[in-house]
Amino acid sequence: MASIKKRILILSNGRQIKLEGHSICISNTLEIGEGFTRSILRYEEAPKDAGGTGSVANPNHLTADELMEISDYMIGLWMQLKDKIRSHGVNSADIFKRNP
Repeated sequence: MASIKKRILILSNGRQIKLEGHSICISNTLEIGEGFTRSILRYEEAPKDAGGTGSVANPNHLTADELMEISDYMIGLWMQLKDKIRSHGVNSADIFKRNP
């Protein structure tokens, strides 16, 4: 299984891809890229002098159900991409959605 460590995407076959950020994203057209804006849900470090653990920032006040819905949507996009790659191969433009 792939993992990201120290801004390096490590694939199960040993291949390593250097990333500029810390995450990989998928668009609604099934294109993949790097993307990281922590504007929806993020970990906030505690001030060093506070001595406590960090906290959760949820600026849109999303509920657990809403976060699960977002997770399901993103998982669905990745699953669609996997299915399209299985059907069309990696060199076919048919793996992308043209009109999302």
